[in-house]
Amino acid sequence: MSTNHPDPEATGADTPYLDFAGTTPYEDYVQADVLTHLQHLRSDDPGEMVFLVTTQVMELWFTVIVHEWETATRALREDRIPVARDALKRSLRELEALNDSWRPLAGLTPAQFNSYRGSLGEGSGFQSAMYRRMEFLLGDKSASMLVPHRGAPRVYAELEKALGEPSLYDETLALLARRGYAIPEAVITRDLTQRYVPSPEVEAVWAQIYGSEDQNDELVRLGELLTDVGELVWRWRNDHLVATRRAMGSKTGTGGSAGVAWLEKRATKNVFPELWTARSHV
Repeated sequence: MSTNHPDPEATGADTPYLDFAGTTPYEDYVQADVLTHLQHLRSDDPGEMVFLVTTQVMELWFTVIVHEWETATRALREDRIPVARDALKRSLRELEALNDSWRPLAGLTPAQFNSYRGSLGEGSGFQSAMYRRMEFLLGDKSASMLVPHRGAPRVYAELEKALGEPSLYDETLALLARRGYAIPEAVITRDLTQRYVPSPEVEAVWAQIYGSEDQNDELVRLGELLTDVGELVWRWRNDHLVATRRAMGSKTGTGGSAGVAWLEKRATKNVFPELWTARSHV
């Protein structure tokens, strides 16, 4: 008996085109087959899959957010504040999605994490090159963080370039200086490879901007978007801290990191510091 009867649902006028000579246009664009075959498990524990995929998803979100912040940085350099604001707004939604990525891992017990922790070997999240680029764009520069990537020339070159480029906040302060605000010359001409250090004069400028009668001023709105970014980054760091505490307590982290102690120190740092401290003076 023949089984080659046409599917009634596949003969309607609204049936999508199904017959492609090669891979589908969707596959060509999204590279789904590549993405869904990047998971190479190193243990027999079924929980390792969600850990690995969640980590890979985080890396993709890092990539998108770096793209947005680099777009915003260029736009600020070119005095295109609306373009910068749009990129920052998109990054807020992306940061929220990134932060939600902790949910599949947030309830790990120590025993569950230990069942595949050994598969990580010396691997640790602080070795993520794309996350490092995020931190550099936030002004948290450190040449020593390039060291783990010396064996990957392309990655190392990209990080070295990012280390010497203005951060998102550097370009914001340069914009304020061009608008006539009293940003110190030492701040504008600082060594961009070094971590940003808060300035009382910059704090005073933000207090002046926030004290404006026009709370719809584009600089106030820009400051609030940067504050939103800073808040979501702070939440990311704290969610990371809590997930790690639940999974491994105060033990030494993978890759020789200090684990919870290192994350606790990171969680106390404010991104774009004067945007927070200036509020006490408005």
